[in-house]
Amino acid sequence: MRILISLLVTAIIVYVLANFLPGVSVDGFGSSIIVVIVLAILNIFVSPILKIISLPITILTLGLFSFVINAIIIMLCAYFVNGFHVESFWYALLFSLILSFVQSLVGGLSAQS
Repeated sequence: MRILISLLVTAIIVYVLANFLPGVSVDGFGSSIIVVIVLAILNIFVSPILKIISLPITILTLGLFSFVINAIIIMLCAYFVNGFHVESFWYALLFSLILSFVQSLVGGLSAQS
C-alpha cells in the first residue's frame, strides 16, 4: 500500500512540475501515472547499467555525472510515453533535479509524521 501511495504522490509531483516547467509537458494525470511507472521500471533496469558503464567518468566528476544519467532516464521515459514530452536535455536535467528534490522533501515530511 505504501508503494501505491508513493507512486501517486510522485505522479502528482510530475503533473505539477510539468505544468510549471516550460520545456516539459504531460497530457493529463493518467499520463503522469504512466510516466511514474515507466520511470520506476527504467530506474530498476536501465539506471544501474548506465551507472556501471559510466563509473569512471562519475568518479572523475565527483558524482556529478549521475545528474546526467538521471536526465537520460527522463529523456528515455519521454521517448517511451506518448503523453510526456521533454524539449531538450537541459529541461530533462532541470526536471530530474526538481523531481528528486521535491520527492526527498515529501519523503522527509511523511517520515516525520
